[in-house]
Amino acid sequence: MTTQEVYRNNWMTVREDAVRRADGSAGIYGVIDKPDYALIIPLNGDRLHLVEQFRYPLGLRRWEFPQGTAPGLAEQEPLGLAARELREETGLRAGSMMELGLLDVAAGMSSQRGRVFLATELTEGAAEREHEEQDMATAWFSRAEFERLIATGEVTDAQSIAAYTLLLLHERG
Repeated sequence: MTTQEVYRNNWMTVREDAVRRADGSAGIYGVIDKPDYALIIPLNGDRLHLVEQFRYPLGLRRWEFPQGTAPGLAEQEPLGLAARELREETGLRAGSMMELGLLDVAAGMSSQRGRVFLATELTEGAAEREHEEQDMATAWFSRAEFERLIATGEVTDAQSIAAYTLLLLHERG
């Protein structure tokens, strides 16, 4: 198999791999490589803390759980990355951080995977946002409000919805 990098920036690379299919025929597969990310569910009692930001590819502002990667395509230990993203985007610090599971973003086109963390025992502080996050807003939502936002299509971030499912499964034991 040969691989050719066709694009690179500070957040991702795109490559084309020459592949051999099961029937022996040759093909090509395009892959978006991005560093693994952390997604954090900040939970205080019945309230969830979300961030809202403009998602350029959609042309829309969307509510979602705090999430992100280390800068410059770097790989970082998942728990440290989760604490960094939580602090950076919301200003919250967690006294307790528990891993809930692993998500594949878009396995048909991307190698990126994400670890989901539950953050509790929260204290508030100042956000430390990156330049690209300057328009970010944050707010607390009750679980009922969050579920209504999903049902009405106001929360459509697949990672956030999947992460909430991991939280529900965790709570069921």
